[in-house]
Amino acid sequence: MPDYSYYRNQLRGLKLPAAFVDLDLLDHNIQQILQRAGELPIRIASKSVRCCHVLRHILSASKQFRGLMTFSVDEALYLVEQGFDDLLMGYPETHPDRLAALVSANRRGATIVPMVDCEKHMELLNAQAIKQQYVQPICVDVDMSSEFPMVYFGTYRSSINSVAKFKEFLEHLKRYPGLKLEGIMGYEAQIAGVGEQNPFSGKLMGAVIRQLKNRSIPELTSRRQQCVQLAKEAGHDLRLVNGGGTGSIRSTKQDSSVTEITVGSGFYCPGLFDYYRDFRFQPAAGFALEITRQPRAGMFTLAGGGYIASGSISLDKRPLPYLPNGIQLIANEGTGEVQTPIKFSGSEELAIGDPVLFRHAKAGELCERFNELHLIRLGHVVQSVPTYRGHGRCFL
Repeated sequence: MPDYSYYRNQLRGLKLPAAFVDLDLLDHNIQQILQRAGELPIRIASKSVRCCHVLRHILSASKQFRGLMTFSVDEALYLVEQGFDDLLMGYPETHPDRLAALVSANRRGATIVPMVDCEKHMELLNAQAIKQQYVQPICVDVDMSSEFPMVYFGTYRSSINSVAKFKEFLEHLKRYPGLKLEGIMGYEAQIAGVGEQNPFSGKLMGAVIRQLKNRSIPELTSRRQQCVQLAKEAGHDLRLVNGGGTGSIRSTKQDSSVTEITVGSGFYCPGLFDYYRDFRFQPAAGFALEITRQPRAGMFTLAGGGYIASGSISLDKRPLPYLPNGIQLIANEGTGEVQTPIKFSGSEELAIGDPVLFRHAKAGELCERFNELHLIRLGHVVQSVPTYRGHGRCFL
């Protein structure tokens, strides 16, 4: 694992704050993900990467990486402009102009498959497809959450949360000749995105999460398999059955109905991914803040740093102090909009102008704060590449 001096030598001369990706650690994570997925194709979640250069780097690493899962129509159209194809949208779209642009892109040869989970989604999309005399492929999102007594274990996503509701969906679909069912997505967010060893949740909660996962996996697997079987019996030729996430590769690949796994956060391995019990990837992405003050002995003040992750408000959404060892945030200030004070008890000799490294709690959100990523290979910054933001794009 690279130490502080390894990164300081490369980052010290850059304008800080700055974001970086360690390509050697990224390549390590890529190989670990390929091994965990077995022979299943892997779709890359673009929201967890948000940099075209890095997306191309991952796709070129193996033929097992096939296509992207995007998060908006505007992003998907941008990626088509950048030369990407085989795009599965993870979330539905309702704006008529965007839906018209999506259908038009497909008519011109792109492959963008939108997500639906209710009749309104189909109605809006079908109207645009009929206008353009095109049969638009779609993917249906089947909710994989589990409900136990007094516990809802999962996320509030699709309205299709049972096999019975999926049957109703298939009946409704018959009324929309401009649409063709091509895929089913069953994303088990409660397995893929919840770590069992989060120190901010406590050991008892970790044990509860492990038990809930063990109960949820057989239930969601059965639901997904039954929906796939119903679709096939109804005569739908499915091109893809998508499941999984970085945290659920092991269980998802056991489902024989799944044809591909989506993976995103594992490539960068942000702070929250330190809290999984079954795997440990390498911290490939981070950001550096500059020391600008030393208000007292054992304390330094850094410029910027308040890059808080989305989700429920809790301490684990703060940036994670990384290098040098011995950094500690100040409880009543945390990471700030324009300054971040730290206590430092490490052995390194720090001075004004030096970088201090952090990791974002989540993956792709790091790129929403920076115009470029500095790529490090074998101890050298070999290239600086634009993020989505660096291309002047902000999608959500």
